[in-house]
Amino acid sequence: MSRFLDAVNHRPVDATPVWLMRQAGRSLPEYRRLRERWKLVDIVAQPELCAEVTLQPVRRLGVDAAVMFADIMLPLRGMGVEFELVEDVGPVIARPIESAADVERLRVPAGEEAAPQVITAVRQVVGESPVPVICFCGAPFTLASYLVEGRPSRDFKKVKAFMYNQPEAFESLLAKLAATMSGYLAAQVGAGAAAIQVFDSWVGALAVEDYESRVLPHTRAILDAVAPLGVPRIHFGTHTASLLELIASAGPDLVSLDWRVPLDVGWTRVGHHRGVQGNLDPAVLLGPPELVIERARDVLRRAAGRPGHVFNLGHGVLPETPLESLQLLIETVHEWRPAPVG
Repeated sequence: MSRFLDAVNHRPVDATPVWLMRQAGRSLPEYRRLRERWKLVDIVAQPELCAEVTLQPVRRLGVDAAVMFADIMLPLRGMGVEFELVEDVGPVIARPIESAADVERLRVPAGEEAAPQVITAVRQVVGESPVPVICFCGAPFTLASYLVEGRPSRDFKKVKAFMYNQPEAFESLLAKLAATMSGYLAAQVGAGAAAIQVFDSWVGALAVEDYESRVLPHTRAILDAVAPLGVPRIHFGTHTASLLELIASAGPDLVSLDWRVPLDVGWTRVGHHRGVQGNLDPAVLLGPPELVIERARDVLRRAAGRPGHVFNLGHGVLPETPLESLQLLIETVHEWRPAPVG
């Protein structure tokens, strides 16, 4: 039995399933000990280390799914992109994309070729995990943002200028990214992934009309491509309150809601035939225990026991999060027993 898979398939569960984005990471002492010796790229390149880090929160916290320890940028190496994952900065691109010629040079690797070390690690994690394994990719716009901006951005002015001034090149860039990520996700499912998540972390920077006309078709292309694989498909984004109906139209099985929209309101907007994931503010876990319990229960009350809710944060676990707060959150979610929806 899997609470997570039952919930995403709208089947009854004995308790609300919960997993946390970035649950494998700097908030866990065992991970910090590993990072004294290894960089992220080293961990992902060594399947046994990747499996260890991915499974640490499963053992420590009792979450209902394991999410692969990886980075959304890794399959871009298979496209010919050189970058460095800089500590406390993020991805830094060696040669940011500026022209149609730069887009033309990008390859579209086939499936596992995008990041073979990740696929190897997925196989090992799946072989060892007692809970379903979630794999993921970056969405076309978010990946394009890094490729054009050259590094993390606050205002996204370079990628927007590229989108407006070179629309054909922008379209080609997103199409290549969508094709690569579709194959990459298929390879992860082939390696045993039980669910996939598409991270569109920066999509909330877009105007509604730009998302609908320029970005949505490429996100939909990925979700359509993996639909025949038969695993649940989750769409994640932040600052998406203005985009929820459009995101739902892309076809995910679950829409991840951030904390800027109440869960019950967001669920109504995306449709109750679809599942939702979320949506506690990660910063709440930096507060006192009584606040963690109160806010978690508020999310659960808004879900009202309706099939299809997977508890999560609205974004990733913050590095400063006390371990005790994570443990309290998981216990609070698992202990909650709502009255069933009539």
